[in-house]
This record gives sequence, structure tokens and C-alpha cells, in this order.
Amino acid sequence: MTKLLTPFSSAELILPNRMVMSPMTRFRAEEDGTPLPIVADYYRQRAGAGLIITEGIWPSRRGQSGWRIPGLESERHVAGWQHVTEAVHTAGGRIFAQLMHGGRQGHPCSRILGDLPAGPSPVPVPGPMHVKDGKAAPVTPREMTYDDIRTAIADHVAAARNAIRAGFDGVELHGANSYLIHQFLADNTNLRTDPYGGDVAGRIRFPRELVRAVADEIGAGRLGLRLSPGNPQFGMAESDPAPVYRALLTHLDGLGLAYLHLTDNDRYPALADLRPRWHGTLIANVGENRTPTTREAGEAVLTTGRADLVSYGRLFLSNPDLPHRFAANLPLNTHIDQPGLYGHGAAGYTDYPAWQEPPLAAASQP
Repeated sequence: MTKLLTPFSSAELILPNRMVMSPMTRFRAEEDGTPLPIVADYYRQRAGAGLIITEGIWPSRRGQSGWRIPGLESERHVAGWQHVTEAVHTAGGRIFAQLMHGGRQGHPCSRILGDLPAGPSPVPVPGPMHVKDGKAAPVTPREMTYDDIRTAIADHVAAARNAIRAGFDGVELHGANSYLIHQFLADNTNLRTDPYGGDVAGRIRFPRELVRAVADEIGAGRLGLRLSPGNPQFGMAESDPAPVYRALLTHLDGLGLAYLHLTDNDRYPALADLRPRWHGTLIANVGENRTPTTREAGEAVLTTGRADLVSYGRLFLSNPDLPHRFAANLPLNTHIDQPGLYGHGAAGYTDYPAWQEPPLAAASQP
């Protein structure tokens, strides 16, 4: 048995294998953010993962980044997600909800409130944005006030509480890939000169306060954090990630979080630099902005000690039974239905088949 397929246990997690399904936005929600019924089917099909992390879920309408992205704000949202968690648990799986506040990522045409998004500083996203009816020029976000920051923290706390009520095993805060936490950490999106910006201590203040507040509400052992130091997606720029993320981990390492979910980067080797500074469980993502993570790449991360678990994205889209295929050395489906990737129905979502053994040849007649 390879290391990817061996069980993993810590004080916070007991998993049958070390393969994590990475969070991936799929736009299968109603316009109010309630997950569609097929979302339960989608995650149930992938319950063989050691751990599933959902697509990004907005904690409140103030943090909504796009149309038909799901939320965890209302009782209707909670009821919708209960169907998902029940389906996954009945199939023997484990599932965390990823809370994703868009910050500057958003557009009035795609937000329920129809308002401007708000981020650390009034710095727009570069290039055209995908909106409800096509594409639109980006808007300049509002700069968050102190009241906005306190409200964003309270919204995350309430959504985390809702996640546990909905039956999730835990919550992951999305601090990566250009969303709100990342915007506070990065040079070009945090131009503040107040206590929430200006230097390393200021840039890590919002993430520190947010993590502690959510941990206080649901328990640190039910909370994970995803970070992507140096990730340039959506126009993010971090001139020197190392001091910022080292300082952040110094403050968070002893909290007893369920895990740190860390994306590696070609320019900044985050796993090599930060693994020695994190004494808890670490999930590595080595496929972001690269080719899809192979079995061999995942094994290498584990055998070199850079992580305890490995997250897979694209291969889980087209192979709902990915751990089984790895275990039995079965062929992988590498084709992804691009038109259905961000559609709203079953096509390209729940219609990827699990492996089926070919039928035995009929016995010859005497």
C-alpha cells in the first residue's frame, strides 16, 4: 500500500487515506445561494476521499463574489447543506465547508445586494469580470472601514456556526487565491497605513483575528486554513511572501487547528519554507497553476515529509472514485467537460462514471 492510501490520524482528524478533495467552484447553487439538490450527489460520489473540502461558500451576502456561488447565511442555506452532509456521511465520507469571502472579488451585476464589493483597499481586479449575464469591466471596491472588518469577522463566525449546524465536520477559511484574507496579506491589494496594513504585523492582523474568532466559536480542532503564498491569480502580487507567512504561522501554530492547507508556488517554495514552522497537520496542494497533481507527485510530497495529506482537484472532477482507482491501478479519466465545468446542471458535474469492471466473457457452450 502506498503512503497516499494509508490511514491518517491526529488529535483532530481520523481519515482512511491521505487524499483530500480540493475546493473547486462549480456554480451549482440557486440565485439565493442555496445549493442545488445535485450538489449532494456530486459530493456523495466522491466520499471515498480521505477528506472533502467544499467549493468556496460565502459567509454573508456582503462577501458574495459571484452569481450562483453558494452561501451559508440563511436557514434555507443550512437546510440545503444538510442534505449534502447527510449524503456524504451516509456514504462513509468526511466533509469540511470552505468559507470564501470575496473581498474585492465581486461585481454589482452578480451580487444579491447589487452593491459594490469591499476590500482592504480600493484596488480593482484587473481585466474583465465574469458576471451574471456575461462579462463586465471591473469595479473599484470600497475600502473596508473598521466596522466592515468587524462585520466580516462576525459574518464568518456566524457562517461557521451554521456549517456545524448543517452537519459539516469542520470549516476551512479560504485565505488563498486572491480572496479576502489573501488581499490583506498581499502588497498590491493592501495599501492601508492603519493597524490593518503598512507592515507585516499589520497585514497579518485581520487573518489572525479572524482565525481566532472562528476557532473560539467552533473549536480550533474543527478549523482549517488555506493559504497560497505568492499566488499571482487575479492580479495578486507579493514581493516577498516569506516574512509575512512566517509571521502569520508563528501566531497560529499553537492554536491546535485541524490543519493548514498550503499551496506551493514556483517562485516561493512555501512547503519547504513553512513546513518546519508548522507543527500541526499540513495538507499540500502542488497542482495550483501547474499540471494536475499525479499519483507520483502526491507520493513524493508525503515521502519527503513536506506534508501529511495531499489535495487533488482536477482528477477528482473526472474520477469520482479516485482513491479506488489509485488503489487498484485503474486507468484515469483525464478528460474534463469544459462547457459543463461551470454550468448549472448534471452535465460535466455528476455524470462522470465510477470505474466498472468489464463484464466477464460468456462461458463457451459445450
